Amino acid sequence: MMAGLTPERMAAARAAHRAIIAPPLWKGALPWIGSTVALAYLAWLWVRFGLTPELLWKGISRLAGFIVEMLPPDPCVRAEPPLETVCYTGEFLSATGETLGMAFLGTLFAALIAFPLAFLGASNVVPNRAAHFIVRRFFDMFRGIPSLIWALIFVASIGLGPMAGVLALMMSDFAALAKLGAETIENADRKPVDGVTATGATRLQILRFALVPQVLPVQLSQALYFFESNVRSAAVLGIVGAGGIGYYLSDLARNSQWSMVAFILVVFLVLVAVIDAISKRLRSLIVGERT
Repeated sequence: MMAGLTPERMAAARAAHRAIIAPPLWKGALPWIGSTVALAYLAWLWVRFGLTPELLWKGISRLAGFIVEMLPPDPCVRAEPPLETVCYTGEFLSATGETLGMAFLGTLFAALIAFPLAFLGASNVVPNRAAHFIVRRFFDMFRGIPSLIWALIFVASIGLGPMAGVLALMMSDFAALAKLGAETIENADRKPVDGVTATGATRLQILRFALVPQVLPVQLSQALYFFESNVRSAAVLGIVGAGGIGYYLSDLARNSQWSMVAFILVVFLVLVAVIDAISKRLRSLIVGERT
């Protein structure tokens, strides 16, 4: 027996750490209960949604047929003589540019709104717990509504067109950007704040010279990331009447013009790839990384 390790001390240690040495039976059963509930829920979803092998095979077969009809991608309607073949390359590119503009304006407006709200939501700027709670719940309320719902609301209120898409993206993004900005402000380095405070600066000057230089690059980087995502989201919003390339995608798919759909998808994928590459480079430059 080790020196100083007496039966009394061993008994005291067992009593003090009984939950580790001999855990209650219910703790050991919890993982099994949780796994059983999860599997039962999965089985219920499988039955509720009718996910049968026949349905999956039918869907895969139809998808394969669509892919065959998409090849080769073609922006033109091929008509039998004597009808004239009509190409819509210009219209598709113009609509793609409209989608890009929707994403840019929506992200820009969201970022401008989110910047001051982020400071209101930061606990180290507004230490009042009640105010902090209200502002954060305000962010959560708007973050919980997807851009597609906002698009339906604005299409019904202001009519069809890209402006509805811009406002939908703005409303769905500003709260998320503000929340991320508030968290960035709360995690900012205290040393610049203490240094500026020691000079006798006002609260506004502390924000301007100690916090803003720290959080602005991060918030710009976050806004660029949202812009990347919004380019894809803007295409979906067009399906409900918010303008852009989504309108053409929806209309062509309904009319089974799959080769034209494929052409639009190729153009859009190239656009997204270029934007992602440029945005990644800009974000690296903004936050001071070397690539």
